Amino acid sequence: MVARRTTSAISRRLFADSRTRNVTFALLFAFMAYVQPVAYRHSYATLAERAEFARSFGGNASIRLFYGVPYDLLSVGGYTAWRVGGIVSIFAGVWGLLAAVRALRAEEDAGRQELVLAGVVTRRAALAAALAAILAGGALLWLAVLVGCVAGGLAVGDSAFLALAAVAPAAVFAGVGALASQLAPTRRVAVELSVAALGVALLVRIVADTASGLGWVHWLTPLGWSEEMRAFADPRAWVLVLPVVATALLAGLAGWISLRRDVGSGLLRLRDRSTPRLRLLSSPIAQALRDERGSLAAWLAGIGVFAVVIGTLSHSFTNENISSSLDEQLAKFGGASITTPSGALGFYFLFFVLATSLFAAAQIAALRREEAEQRLETLFALPVSRIGWLGGRLALAAAGATLLALAAGVLSWAGAATQGGGVSLADMIAAGANCLPATALFLALGALAFAAVPRAAAGIAYGLVAVAFVWELFGALLGAPTWTLKLSPFHAIGLVPAQPFDTVGAVVMVAIAAAATAGALTVFRRRDLAGS
Repeated sequence: MVARRTTSAISRRLFADSRTRNVTFALLFAFMAYVQPVAYRHSYATLAERAEFARSFGGNASIRLFYGVPYDLLSVGGYTAWRVGGIVSIFAGVWGLLAAVRALRAEEDAGRQELVLAGVVTRRAALAAALAAILAGGALLWLAVLVGCVAGGLAVGDSAFLALAAVAPAAVFAGVGALASQLAPTRRVAVELSVAALGVALLVRIVADTASGLGWVHWLTPLGWSEEMRAFADPRAWVLVLPVVATALLAGLAGWISLRRDVGSGLLRLRDRSTPRLRLLSSPIAQALRDERGSLAAWLAGIGVFAVVIGTLSHSFTNENISSSLDEQLAKFGGASITTPSGALGFYFLFFVLATSLFAAAQIAALRREEAEQRLETLFALPVSRIGWLGGRLALAAAGATLLALAAGVLSWAGAATQGGGVSLADMIAAGANCLPATALFLALGALAFAAVPRAAAGIAYGLVAVAFVWELFGALLGAPTWTLKLSPFHAIGLVPAQPFDTVGAVVMVAIAAAATAGALTVFRRRDLAGS
């Protein structure tokens, strides 16, 4: 009985520790699920308008890149299933792997798991407690999608099935994260393995959605399974068997390994002996670059592949397959026509602004992780100033974001060049540079949150980016007042190369970023360090 109560307490504590991440994802999912049906009714009120939309976008490869294959674009529910299922399933996968690694590998790296297992709690019970906490978080995400859909005017039963289809990848990738936590020797390696698995799954789905005759590849990826459930179109409840079985196998294998390995280790062991490598150990900032190289390389690879694909598909929007009325609807996202390669690239570069901004948020999370793991206490006992450390880390993050943005510009130009060009290299480098003012703003605001409220810093950094981006995408379609749309930094971005660079917006964002950075340095210099 004591062991059972202790296990329950551990599960509740793990769920409470993840509350910021859970609430952030839940609010994002609920908002997206609510906005889609409302925006669709507002934008395409008649059957003729919906048929025109379906004709123009149903078979467009670059649209499928983001949302997958649509099965019913003539109904509100079918459209919502396409837009919500395509995007939410990816974010659900991210949530699942982060939740599993945090509940399993991070607890061991912090040394808390050894203390827990020193008591009456067995390894099996500790694993069950972690999985129960993850399951509770997944249920919260399912409820968020359901509430959003119902609030948007969709039927409860169909909405519940769509929520299951959209959130199902969370369970599968939680299993992936659980398995990676047993294989990897550290939390960082576990995250990298899990993200790599998600990246492969997404790439397989993209191939299935965009390549002719390869629709069967959907069955090879959990993200494809979500599409094949076909919520609101031709529901296939039996497809749910696939994520259930996959999750059970992954979790079972992770549990089997967990019961047999040493706490704090992994099946992939670190080498105990190797030739000393002293490069990038000359300063705390150099050390940070050394630690973050793998993560930066992963971001660069992901953005690079996406940039090449976007460039290649930029010619799929033409005057022949996009009607003027639909072009006007899409122009609400920034005023540029997408019927040319430059217009399409300008529109899609909003997603690269999102990517570099999320990279900035990830750097804020890394700062908080160093503090929570109490490494800063040792560092600041040395002749290292707080302002110098934080300023250097922010400069390093800005340099990384600049590299990612310029790589996106160059590689998207290369992709477009394979289809006959239409845009110059200089224009695409400018499009990459156009990502940086908003990224600098989000980085600075995240740094200010880290200085003022460190325990909530990561959630605030990611939340600001997510809310601003979602509001920019859907606020105009909802008929929101112009002044509310201007609250989003994404609204102050000119869609280069189709539009000129928005100098005023960039100057304002950089000025706010400079002020926020100065405030962050001042506050961080004076506050106490905060543990986990």
